[in-house]
Formats: sequence, C-alpha cells, structure tokens
Amino acid sequence: MTQRPPLPPFTTETARQKVQAAEDAWNSRDPERVALAYTEDSEWRNRDVFLTGRAEIVAFLRQKWARELDYRLRKELWAHTGNRISVRFEYEWHDADGQWWRSYGNEQWEFAPDGLMARRYASINDLPIAGADRRILP
Repeated sequence: MTQRPPLPPFTTETARQKVQAAEDAWNSRDPERVALAYTEDSEWRNRDVFLTGRAEIVAFLRQKWARELDYRLRKELWAHTGNRISVRFEYEWHDADGQWWRSYGNEQWEFAPDGLMARRYASINDLPIAGADRRILP
C-alpha cells in the first residue's frame, strides 16, 4: 500500500506540512502530480462540479488550467482534527482575454489512513482585479 506522509491523525505541524505540500503540487499545474495525493476513488466538490476518482480529477484539472492561465495559489491552515484539515486559500489567474481574477475559498479535506485525500470539498468565489493589484507573484 502506498503511503503519503504525513499520516493522520494530524498535529499542527503535520497539518501545515500537508497544506504546504498541496500548495506546492497545485502550483506545479501538473494534473497527474496533483492527482497522486488523492485516493483512487476520491470524492470532490469544486464549486458546482462533483467528481469521483483520479481520472476525473486529472481531466478537471487539465480543463481548469487551460482556462485559468498563469495560476498561482496560496493555502493557509485554518483548522485540523484527527484525519481532517480545513484550509483557507486564494489564487490569482487570468483568462484568455487578459482579465485577472482573484479566487477565494475554503476547502475541507478528509484523509484515509495512508495519508491520501479521500474527500475534498471546495467553496470558491471570484473577484475581477487589475493586473497591478496582484498579490501572488511568481
């Protein structure tokens, strides 16, 4: 069985490590790399999209990053207990027309004993911004 340390139950230190690992993976914009952090049958809600399994996650992320150009993300640990972590995040990106956006949200994560994420529920809101107002620079 493949393990993805740190493993639950999480301490504040290990929860922060999980959050940083997720931020690093998502900023790679590599759908296959990101999907390896999730169980084979992982359940997602991302805005109004419901997904199940790595194949759907990879397809979703490919479409997302084809649309959300120059994507840069920051995640922050909000809370943790046992095998669950709650995160606050924001990311910035621009569309094909050059309009910049800042997307804010919260995620609730639940992990399997092997440290892979079994459930991810994300609520996200978007705000148009001027390119000069960006806060998350490469």
